[in-house]
Amino acid sequence: MTITRKPQSTNCSEQIDGIRKRFDSWRKSHKPRMRIPDRLWDAAVQAAQRYGLHRVARALHLDYYALKKRLDGCDVVKTDLPFIELTPAVSGSTPECIIELEKRDGAKIRFHLKGMEAPDLNALSDAFWRNRR
Repeated sequence: MTITRKPQSTNCSEQIDGIRKRFDSWRKSHKPRMRIPDRLWDAAVQAAQRYGLHRVARALHLDYYALKKRLDGCDVVKTDLPFIELTPAVSGSTPECIIELEKRDGAKIRFHLKGMEAPDLNALSDAFWRNRR
């Protein structure tokens, strides 16, 4: 059995390198143990959302748990989609519902519910939005 690793995207590496250079520059010009500015934390959080918590924490020399705490506290789901109310089916017919969710990175999930009571879609969709590859 052969295990092959996908090469890191140069775009990913370039973006993380750019943020790392900003951190390094800030660290050189400030005393140790000073608080990291919010603008740098925001960049780290955005990178962690896109490229993964461990990879970004390691590349930027940040405490994993400090970054995780900030990542968990931010709004992961931001969309411009309008709210759509789903009305119950008319009695006597078979209830059916299709819901599709898509992340910016291309990950998709589709719920097709027919003739059954809807599961907790809120929990399912929340798990999908929070899942990081």
